[in-house]
Amino acid sequence: MGILLTTQDAAAQQAGTAAGGGLFMVIYIVVIVAAMYFIMVRPQKKEQKRVAAMLAELAVGDAVLTSSGFYGTLIDITDDTVIVEFGNNKNCRIPMQKSAIVQIEKPDAE
Repeated sequence: MGILLTTQDAAAQQAGTAAGGGLFMVIYIVVIVAAMYFIMVRPQKKEQKRVAAMLAELAVGDAVLTSSGFYGTLIDITDDTVIVEFGNNKNCRIPMQKSAIVQIEKPDAE
């Protein structure tokens, strides 16, 4: 009976370490998911908020930089499009999406 008791104790000990290992695995997965959130998802959402705030501040007369690298001046703003005038030529006005604007420079109020 003493031998049987020790084999039962050994089996219980192995089951306990397996359960502890499973708990460690769950904690490990939670830590990895949390790290991925803080490394990938959170900065992306922060950048989206920054871009949305920038586009909300658009006003006629602002100097803008487009995603294609052209500098221009805003002439008209609608819901999802803008009309940008490029260069000194008053005939070069191009409609484009708001999402094509990557930078805004407000005119100096002097």
